[in-house]
Order: sequence, then C-alpha cells, then structure tokens
Amino acid sequence: MKKVKVLVLVLCLLLSFTVCGQAVLSQAKNDIVILFTSDVHGSVDSGWTYSGIDVIRKQLIAKGNHVILVDNGDAVQGDPLATMTDGAAIIELMNTLGYDTATIGNHEFDYGMERFMELVEMADFPYISCNFNKAGKLIFDPYIIKDIDGTKIAFVGITTPWTLRSSTPKYFMDKDGNYIYGFMQGEGGQKLYAAVQKAVDEARAKGADYVIAMAHLGNVAEDAPYTYADVLVNTTGIDVLLDGHSHDLDQVTMVNKAGKKVLRSACGTKLEAIGYVRITAEGEISTGLYKWDNDDNAVEVLGLESIMNEASKKAKAEFSAALAEVVAKSTVDLLTKDPASGVRIVRNQETNIGDLCADAYRYISGADIAFVNGGGVRSDLRKGNITREDIFKIHPFGNMLCVCEATGQEIIDALEFSVHAWPEEFGGWLCPSGISYEVHTYLDSSVQIDEAGMFVGVNGEYRVKNVYVGDEPLDLNKTYTVASHNYLLQNMGDGYTMFADNVYTRDNVMVDVQVLSTYITRGLDGVIGEEYAESQGRIIFVEEK
Repeated sequence: MKKVKVLVLVLCLLLSFTVCGQAVLSQAKNDIVILFTSDVHGSVDSGWTYSGIDVIRKQLIAKGNHVILVDNGDAVQGDPLATMTDGAAIIELMNTLGYDTATIGNHEFDYGMERFMELVEMADFPYISCNFNKAGKLIFDPYIIKDIDGTKIAFVGITTPWTLRSSTPKYFMDKDGNYIYGFMQGEGGQKLYAAVQKAVDEARAKGADYVIAMAHLGNVAEDAPYTYADVLVNTTGIDVLLDGHSHDLDQVTMVNKAGKKVLRSACGTKLEAIGYVRITAEGEISTGLYKWDNDDNAVEVLGLESIMNEASKKAKAEFSAALAEVVAKSTVDLLTKDPASGVRIVRNQETNIGDLCADAYRYISGADIAFVNGGGVRSDLRKGNITREDIFKIHPFGNMLCVCEATGQEIIDALEFSVHAWPEEFGGWLCPSGISYEVHTYLDSSVQIDEAGMFVGVNGEYRVKNVYVGDEPLDLNKTYTVASHNYLLQNMGDGYTMFADNVYTRDNVMVDVQVLSTYITRGLDGVIGEEYAESQGRIIFVEEK
C-alpha cells in the first residue's frame, strides 16, 4: 500500500463562487445539489472511488438536500477493468450507483461506434448531446429536464467537435471514407454555438428555471474554437457549465454573450475530486469540489461502507489474478511527468517512457521508424516489479500495430504536425524511435488544418530540421517503413492524414499492450535497465536561429 499523505477525510471546497439574482427563486424547500464526475477513465480504485460518491450523496440527502448525479464523459475507457470489458463493467457500476444522466466524451467512442451504441443500451441512464449527429440529425436528446419539488433544472449535453480527431476518425466515416457522424464542427465554431443556443432556448421555453451545461470541452488553447470559454462567450442562458476533457480542477466565473455571469466548474480526472453545484431555496448558485488528495483511495483510508464496494469487487474478481501477474521488472522510473514539477510532459517533450513505447513498436515490427502518440501513453511505469495491470495502464486503448510505407516527405510532414502546437500540449505529439530531429521553436508553426482538426499541409518554413533516420539524413524522396498503430496510421487519429492511403506491409498484427509486453519480456529480457534512465536525445529543441 502506498504511503498515505493525509490520514483524515478532507472535504475541500475549492474556490466556491456564488451568483445571486441570475436565476429565479427556487421552488424547492431544500437545497438542490448536483454532483458530477468527469474523465473517470475506468479508474474505479482511485481517488474517491464510486463508493465515495455514494457516501457523499447519502450524507447530503441525510441533511435534507435533493441530489442529482451526472457524468461529463470519458467514463468507460482507460484502466484495465474498462479495457478488458470494452466498457461494460463501468456501465454496470454506473447503473448500480444510479447516475441520472451522462454526456459523451471523446473516449466513449474508443471501442468503435457499434460498441458505443451497445453501451448506451446497457445504461440505465440517458446520454444527452446537443451536437452529436448523423447526417445532421441528433442521435440523442439535446437536453433533459429534472423537476425537483417544482424547480425545473435542464441539463444540456455538449461534446467537443475535436472528437473527430482525438478519437478514431474512421469510426465516424462510411466505407468510402466520408464523415457521416459529426459534432456540429466548422464555421469557426458557429455551428456548435448555434446548436448549444438552440438546446438552451428550447429548455427555457419548456419552463426550465436553471440550465446546466454538461460539457466535454476543456480549457486547452489548442482546442479553440471549441473550448468552454468559446462556447460561453458565444451563447446566453446557461447558468453553470460543468466541464471535462482537460482534466483540470478550475472553478471559474465568466461573462456570457449577454454580459451575465456564468460559473464553470471542472473536477479533474480519475475521481481525484467530485464536483458539485448547489442551488439554494433562495436561488443562489455556487460550485465547488470535494477533493481527495491521498495516494490511497478513500475506501482504503476511511473504510467507507457502500454497496459500491461489493459491486466493484465483483466486477474485478474475474480479472484480478491475471492482472496481478508479474511479467518483468524495471530498474528505473519511466515517467509521463516532470519529476521536479509534476507537470505532464509526454505530450510536448521527449520522455523515457515515450522512447520505450516507440522502441517496442520498432522492435516488434522491424520498421525503419516507429511512432507512438503522447496521448496514447497514459501512465507511469515505476521501478520494481511490472505486472500486466501496469502495462494495461500505459496502453489502455487496444490499438493494433501496423506498418506502412511512407516517403520522407510524408514523414517530415508528420513530424511538423506533431510539433505544430508546441509549447502547448498535443495528444498527437510523436514519441519517436529510429529517427532524430531538431525543433526550431523560434519559428511559428505554418501547419494548415481543416475544420475537423485534420492535417492539410505546411505553407511555410518547417520548424522540424536536420532529420536523421539512424545515421543518415532523411531523404524526402525515399520510401521508408513506419510502424505505429491503426489509430494513428490507418484511422488518421489525432489528425494524421498523411498515412491513411499508404501501402501497408503489416496490418493490425498485435494489440498495443502485447507490443509493449513482448518488447520488455523478450527484447529486454524482462528487465528495463539504465539505458532508459533518461530520454535519449531524439528530439532537440533549438530556441534561437
């Protein structure tokens, strides 16, 4: 068991804001509390756990509050329990806990469109989205209205249009490669804003006293024009926007298009916090967080009693023995974050864990070059014994190894697209193997992308220079073999369009978890050694001309 940082229960309200007079006087005699989760990523054993949510809700109800429980997406994908059941175990746990509604995150689609629709059918709660559509027709209801003692609260679902890029683009296309599913993307964000406004206006027309936006948008600048701020400054009528996607804990007060204040609240990831909105009988609205700041989860520390304890135990029983099997060991820590600052760097810098994962693809495939996207490296690997569960946490997506032929020009275009957002994070940041290069950061990016965030071309000087494949300079006219997974190469994941139509010499040959496991157990004889103590200088930043 990890060392417990704090051995007492901490219910920490972070940056609570109150807006008076914005909403009508509540008809409910008691306060209404909306509890919300986001970006759980299948991590049923971290933070508060689902048991913690259950206990907090019971305490709120015991004090006379009305409680509603909602989720803002990215619940069914991530840790092994989710991955090994294609999301089913998580839906079953959410059913047991009794969620009232959920909206869609980009990772809800990671098992494919057909599987997502199966999960929707399994859910005892409705999914809502005002912008997820097929050929322009909404798939789900854009909102639902809950009536609490005469107070009507509307919940409007919003999903980032960048889902077309950050999930698997092929899942949203027909057999001819045409998009048939979408998220009201394009027109500089105006289509999305209009969809949100339409849903809000309809909910208000049906008597909603309050409108709560359940969004999976985030605060990352690279995600403009679809960030939560973009939506709020271009719409009216939303009282509170509950947000996910960027894994932050920010509590923010903004001004909408009409100059009225709106609260925005986010609750991080993996149940590190449970967010809440409180609406008093006097019509005052506030937001905040119940934050869990321990390494060990709330059940382990506090011995919480909940029906969710047994439900989680039952869900994990079938997989526990296999997941706990030790398959290798490491003599070094391989990290996704800067050990000094704790800031995530796997999406904008070279890391030792990114090097390891990319090397695994090149080792298994025998390709000249291998890439792994930084957004696909989801967990650290600490020194000591390595279990199957540890490897599942690094690669939870079930992507398949592929090898294609690519010209030097296509490769340098991919590298240029990889660094186009730098210094901001980009899920498509490439972790390379078999190739090294410089990034001249004093140059602005001249990468062109389309309305779905897909790579179109480069219309200026490249930031990427002095590219070497092994010991030889990259030849733009030469054909190389490139290994990665189907998400990035075949399905244009993260926006990489340059490889989709190439010749594939190996097609969907091994799942990502097996690629990494095989490399560690066979290629490294079961021991990750000092060669991976640090990143290996494959990416060099040049700050001055």
